[in-house]
Amino acid sequence: MTEPAEKKIAARAGIGGIAVLGAKVFFILAGFVQQALLPRFIGRAGWGALSLVMAPANIVNNVVVAGSTQSASRAVAGAPGRENEAQRAAMRVHVPIALGAGVLFGAAAIPIATFEHAPYIAAPLAMMSAVLFFYGLYAPLIGVLNGRGLFVKQATLDVLFATMRTIGLLGVGWLFVRRGLSGELGSTVGFALAAAAIAVVAGGMVRGASRASSSGAGDVLRGMGYVAVLFPLALAQLFTNALMQIDIMLLGRFLHTTGPSASAADEWVATYRACQLFAFLPYQLLLSLTQILFPMLARAKAEGSASEVRDYVARGSRLGAIAMGAMVAVIAGMPETAIRFAYDPDTAARGASTLRILALGQGAFAMLGIGCTVLSSLGRERTSATLTAASAALAAGACAIVVPAQRFGGDQLRATALCVAIVLVLALAACAVAVVRVAGSFVPLASTARVGVALAIAVALGTRIPPVSRLLAPAVGIALALAYLAVLAISREIGTADLRWVAGAMRRGKPR
Repeated sequence: MTEPAEKKIAARAGIGGIAVLGAKVFFILAGFVQQALLPRFIGRAGWGALSLVMAPANIVNNVVVAGSTQSASRAVAGAPGRENEAQRAAMRVHVPIALGAGVLFGAAAIPIATFEHAPYIAAPLAMMSAVLFFYGLYAPLIGVLNGRGLFVKQATLDVLFATMRTIGLLGVGWLFVRRGLSGELGSTVGFALAAAAIAVVAGGMVRGASRASSSGAGDVLRGMGYVAVLFPLALAQLFTNALMQIDIMLLGRFLHTTGPSASAADEWVATYRACQLFAFLPYQLLLSLTQILFPMLARAKAEGSASEVRDYVARGSRLGAIAMGAMVAVIAGMPETAIRFAYDPDTAARGASTLRILALGQGAFAMLGIGCTVLSSLGRERTSATLTAASAALAAGACAIVVPAQRFGGDQLRATALCVAIVLVLALAACAVAVVRVAGSFVPLASTARVGVALAIAVALGTRIPPVSRLLAPAVGIALALAYLAVLAISREIGTADLRWVAGAMRRGKPR
């Protein structure tokens, strides 16, 4: 390949990477806006009920999306010159999967509603089966665009869908409430309409991108081999998403069995969902680091360089811990102010103590995500899946034992958050041991101690600051983050070498 051609490809990849990253940020922000506005459009109790609908749906949905996108992308990228055949062969696998996921989830609607002691969510759960079907078509189409290197088109679709989903959830939900109908049902109807529309648009875009190529699809992609690639990806996503959603699902059940009314229970579920919205931010934002770390580790492993693997893991996980600490310092240091930034003061007062606990626990989950990425990158997918599966089971067991014994409301929320936080810290410790055995390093103990001290100081400072208005919230958040970073700078944990390493990784995918 000539040097100008290489530069052209590199430039295209760089622009595409920026576009995909921008779309990811937009998707996260759109999701934040949705969750902040839904209580205003369908009521706090309606939003709580919708949260109980979305929790099990998200487990299945995220498995389908992540597994379908990654496997379709690999199949198309691995068939240069024969992308059309690989695309058609992949869709022959994913269309039945999408249909099966939708049908099975629809059949599970009544059992899930019965488990939650909330029969009125059966209809919205059934509507989510349509969402799962259309998502199951949309995700592999996104994977096809990714595998073809059409990153700008991929990003365009993601931004368009984030916008359509927001309009559907809010707009149709509001219309249902205005007519005296179920707001949670209206939101799921709007979601389904948006999913159907984006699947049609994505199909048209992929057809337009198709190029003429040779025949013989059977040699490009064999069904069983493709499923063999898809299955471990889906399994890992299943356990990770179960770990993220099991707490709110069990909490909803216990609130409905102990509360004075379904509406009261749903309002407390809404409070916990507001806490999750902020507590999940470190994990969501650190996903970008894992996407950089994964190819670097895979490349180093393929080259047989144990020293590079050890260096990448130590540097990447350490910088991840520093970034995680900064985000958790802000969220755990000003929990009531954070919730008030997006929700009403009553929700903020109800959830402040729960968010402080949950933020610390989800900080551990963010680091667990980095550790599991390392294990998967080095061929230890089973170890990663076992850790997340065991953690989900342990969290479920702890919540089932502890939460029902607590008083209805805030005590049950705090108990749920505490159970989850303890389990996630234990899971992170086990993951760290596994990573050190496989890669030879993880976050150095000295760095762990310094990040812990800086985090404790920032959170302690935050407890001295009373809740402030939305206008002043960013200033308080910045002050807490600066206090955290100042402690790390004074202890010489961070320096200019870290900035150079990050810049190198972002620019070339491999630091100097």
